[in-house]
Amino acid sequence: MTAHATTAYETAVARYFEAWNAEGAEDLAKAVAACWSEDGGYTDPLADVTGHEALAAVIAGAHEQFPGFEFRQLGAVDGHHHVARFGWELVSVADGSAPVAGFDVITLADDGRIRSVHGFLDRVPTA
Repeated sequence: MTAHATTAYETAVARYFEAWNAEGAEDLAKAVAACWSEDGGYTDPLADVTGHEALAAVIAGAHEQFPGFEFRQLGAVDGHHHVARFGWELVSVADGSAPVAGFDVITLADDGRIRSVHGFLDRVPTA
């Protein structure tokens, strides 16, 4: 993996977390556009969407379900051939608890934005 490729993956993942942690409709829309290509998609066990509006709706839904939480990266980003993987968790700002954690695999478009996300949930609340 080249230093340039490593930086591209890390930059894309940093934008990804900015999008997932954006607050307010306007900031969320801007963050999604900066992160995902126009035809970008997101698929996990609970969602399968394409396009900026649908992506923003999924993120807004996560904020509604988990108010006072933020997404944080776990460990380093690993990648090759326009594909990267990384872990994450959803952390309570108030007490540091992390009821949700997962692992995502992304593909990058030629412009460095995310073309697709395939998410896996490793830890979810039981209730």
